[in-house]
Amino acid sequence: MRDPYPYFAWLRRNAPAHADRRPGRPTVWQISRYADVRALLTDGRLSKDPDRVPGYVPGPPGLNRHLVHADPPDHTRLRTLVNAAFVPRRIACLEPFIADTADRLLDRIEQDTHVDVIAAFAAPLTFRMICAILGVPGELDNAATRDTLMATIAPDPGRDPARVARDLHALLDRLIAGKRTSGESSGVDLLGALVRAGDHSGAMSEEELRSTAYLLLLVGHDTTMNLIGNGTLALLRNPDQAALLTGPETGPELVGTAVEELLRYDSPVRDATFRCAAEPIRLHGQLIGRGDIVSLVIGSANRDESRFPDADRLVLGRTPHDHLAFGHGPHFCIGAALARLEGTVAFPRLLERLGPVRLAKPYDELPWRPARVMRGLAGLPVVRI
Repeated sequence: MRDPYPYFAWLRRNAPAHADRRPGRPTVWQISRYADVRALLTDGRLSKDPDRVPGYVPGPPGLNRHLVHADPPDHTRLRTLVNAAFVPRRIACLEPFIADTADRLLDRIEQDTHVDVIAAFAAPLTFRMICAILGVPGELDNAATRDTLMATIAPDPGRDPARVARDLHALLDRLIAGKRTSGESSGVDLLGALVRAGDHSGAMSEEELRSTAYLLLLVGHDTTMNLIGNGTLALLRNPDQAALLTGPETGPELVGTAVEELLRYDSPVRDATFRCAAEPIRLHGQLIGRGDIVSLVIGSANRDESRFPDADRLVLGRTPHDHLAFGHGPHFCIGAALARLEGTVAFPRLLERLGPVRLAKPYDELPWRPARVMRGLAGLPVVRI
């Protein structure tokens, strides 16, 4: 979890299509080279439907009927319902709200000597943004709600999994019931729009609605939190690059390019979401069998030296930038514009307001969440110098 990149480099050199076979489990193939990952992200022989793998449940029970786990035509139908809230021109209108929220969070820690960048900034900022888009009421925009969501991808040994599942379903049912009783709403309220689409036109089943609410709350928060956390850590370990974002000549173009490089360098999504082979696929002399799970390792593809020269080095001015942090093809991340905007707002503000800081503990002791798909820090403690 701390540093998967040497292993990814070994895969690219020695086993670009690597099978993990364990008794009683589906075979999982790790695909690690950029060209292969990019091609397979759009390959119709790979299915997103987990029902093709008997007994395999990729997410919390009862919450897997959403656009990430669907093939056409269901994927097309579900993505169309969600897409309107995430088009770039609508997301751009959120910039003042994101900037104000970021500034308020930074105001709270301005005098603190020790700061956890995740707990004090990255987590509340990103969760507040997705709550605003979905129309989640303010009383549920809190750490307890975030913890319930995060426990589904990074299990907490101190929490009973059955209790976590019950709490999560109760939370989602409460959100959906609230939209049904409140009627029409103004402003951005994606969840309310989805509830009305399901109730009035039958465009979504109840399971799809609950699953989609879960997906958007989780992914809309977790991926961007990881971007800010992983990116801040990369900048702290590369102070010459960090200085480029705080200098007098820093402009929007450089900040935008820097966010793309941070997405590539330590991608917030390590492995692409669930895919399995709907038919046999030959790759690098190996035969991927029908029903095998295919893990497209985005974190490895984005460090592929054949695509990105000097790939293990952080270069904020790197261009062009065709990384795969948001995927590629029909399942390209629907929240990419939001993540990019949050990153361009967050990084310059965070670096400027924190001032000179260093890690509060050795890099090797930083806690990483043991998630199956995501790559993110559980905490990023820093101390002002």
